[in-house]
Order: sequence, then C-alpha cells, then structure tokens
Amino acid sequence: MVRCADAAGADLVVLAGSSVDAHNPKTVRASVGSVFHLPLAVEADAASAVRAAQAAGLVVLAADGAGEVDLHAPEAEPLLARPTAWLFGNEAWGLPAELAELADHRVRIPIHGRAESLNLSTAAALCLYASARAQRSPAG
Repeated sequence: MVRCADAAGADLVVLAGSSVDAHNPKTVRASVGSVFHLPLAVEADAASAVRAAQAAGLVVLAADGAGEVDLHAPEAEPLLARPTAWLFGNEAWGLPAELAELADHRVRIPIHGRAESLNLSTAAALCLYASARAQRSPAG
C-alpha cells in the first residue's frame, strides 16, 4: 500500500493503531523503495490521527463497503478534489466502526460482479488514484 500511495502522489502515509512495521524487511521489499522517499508517520492512537488530519483541514474519507458515497458517483468528485486523508482498515476485518464514524464520509467502491469484496491493496489503489485524478483535473 505504501508503494501505491507513492505512485498516486500521496504526500504522507500514516500508520495508525496496530499497523505493520514500515521497516520490516518484507515491508521494505514490498514497497520497492517507497518507504525511503515517501514520508511515513506512526501514531499509536488511530482516532488521534483522524482528528489531527481534520484539524489540518483534510477531508477524512473512510473506505467502507457500506459507505454512503459511491466512489464513482458524480457527488464524490467535490470530496475527492479536496486535500484528503483516506482511512483503510485491516484486510480481514475492515475498518473499526469507531474509526469509520470519525470520518467525514464513508466511501464505497461499487462491486458490479459477484465478488464479496476487494483486497486492501486493490481498494487503496482505486481510492488513492480517484483522489489523485480529481485533484489533478483542471476543475480540481
């Protein structure tokens, strides 16, 4: 996911709560060097990280399969065009409800086929690139 954030042009990745060690050899290899040129921050309290992002003027979007905003709907464009902090949960359990509730909006990725869900890295790629596209468009 760090490599995806780097490729999409993110300014920072915050590893909040009980997250992976960014300097674990497997994590470093999987990032293909992105851990060395994308700033990483670690915050043990995920709720504090969300509140800090909001205090900094970022719109906080939670990736959530039951979200009220469809990532591909026209109504999502103004949200995606703003400076954004995305919340992604654990691959197996998703985002804890208390964190999703702190977000300004919960965003779902439409699933048009019969798959139950997307894996975390795929969901993150879609969300991060949707923000990057909206923020780099002439209207954004």
